[in-house]
Amino acid sequence: MTALLLRMRVALTGMILALALSGCGINNVPTLEEQAKAAWSEVQNQYQRRADLIPNLVETVKGFAQQEREVLTQVTEARAKATQIQVDASTVTDPEKFRQFQEAQNQLSGALGRLLATVERYPELKSNANFLALQSQLEGTENRIAVARRDYISSVQAFNTELRTIPGRWIAAIVYPNAKPMETFTATAGSERPPEVKF
Repeated sequence: MTALLLRMRVALTGMILALALSGCGINNVPTLEEQAKAAWSEVQNQYQRRADLIPNLVETVKGFAQQEREVLTQVTEARAKATQIQVDASTVTDPEKFRQFQEAQNQLSGALGRLLATVERYPELKSNANFLALQSQLEGTENRIAVARRDYISSVQAFNTELRTIPGRWIAAIVYPNAKPMETFTATAGSERPPEVKF
């Protein structure tokens, strides 16, 4: 009878300990880290979608605007650079790699902006069904990128806050010593100034 009572006490103690650990936030660090990684994957997914649309857009514009070769080359080169720099979920804690990735994406955004501004000179291109469909898809993708980046920033904020506040800080130090704060996006240089509009 004593052995049975001892086993029941051990089992009950184990259950109480398991409940206490699950309720104390010991799983917050890996849970929040996985949420941030999933959000980062969505950011990459939307950037890839944009990169996939660009060759079709460039080819469509090329057919109408041969003299805009320089702008088309800039877009193509910026796309190539942006797709070469990869930052996956395991390296979002590296500030330098993250900065390089963000810089390449910002250059691509700028080149696309110049391309779309160039198109204004070609009314026949602006009315082309293929171009309109691609432009619409690109605008939708830019909106998706903005939403994915916002969601990523929110996930990283929760994760980084967990690593910096108590008890998460203690739990991470003891149980997850390799957990490091993740990087987040910063505004593009010059974005604080409104664009110049000329009529």
